[in-house]
Amino acid sequence: MPASPSPSPALDSVLGLLRCPVCRVPSLRRERSVLRCPAGHAFDIARHGYAGLLTGARATSGDDTAMVRARERFLAGGRYAPVRDAVAGLAVDSGSAGTGGAVLDAGCGTGYYLAGALDRLPAARGLGLDSSVRALRTAARAHERAAAAAWDVFRPFPLADRVADVVLDVFAPRNPAEFHRVLRPGGRLIVARPTGRHLAELRAPVAVDPAKEERLGRAMEPFFTATVTERVEYVLSLPPADARDLLDMTPTARHLGPSEAALPRQVTVSVLATAYRPR
Repeated sequence: MPASPSPSPALDSVLGLLRCPVCRVPSLRRERSVLRCPAGHAFDIARHGYAGLLTGARATSGDDTAMVRARERFLAGGRYAPVRDAVAGLAVDSGSAGTGGAVLDAGCGTGYYLAGALDRLPAARGLGLDSSVRALRTAARAHERAAAAAWDVFRPFPLADRVADVVLDVFAPRNPAEFHRVLRPGGRLIVARPTGRHLAELRAPVAVDPAKEERLGRAMEPFFTATVTERVEYVLSLPPADARDLLDMTPTARHLGPSEAALPRQVTVSVLATAYRPR
């Protein structure tokens, strides 16, 4: 018989933010290992602590076990700490979640960036959404104030209107209309994405679309105004094992498969992080 999920104060703290993914009635309540809406729709809580809110067809995408394990090992070494610090700094500067507000991380992965923001916002609670079951197992334990739920960020979010003070989107798919719907009027969206220089040494044979920033601007313009953009760029010196993990944790691994001997010993980290306010 499968083990029951352990009590999760973090999950309980965000139930009032949620709405039923089926009927969209606001608020869910916990009944032991199940979340239930007022209309009776029920959603399992996994034994790892995250809520399984996805219904119907499978999610559009999701990192597999190998990618998640590589990411866990690499991020544990602090090599992306400057990126996390920039994202958290923009969340803090927004001033929106400082007094008990809510931080949503859409496409949260292992919860690394959500945990960084919550460390800087000691009164806030967090919720991470992701379609990777393997990543959610880690995200549900990433921070004592972070809950996690299975969800496809391309679908309407299982959140009520205007409940988030900060929305994070870090190296993840974007859903601007839903970001706008769930953000409070004074809230902030933080989007972090790679530049054309990011990890170029790992993916030299893979073409990079030079119009990515232009497309981002067009997608955001109906809903948001950019207020500030920070560039985080530095060079990492990596032993072969870390270089292999860095490759394996990225989509680049699906295109390239060099041996450890062929991996570069130095790679460039180059990321743009932008804070947006809702229109």
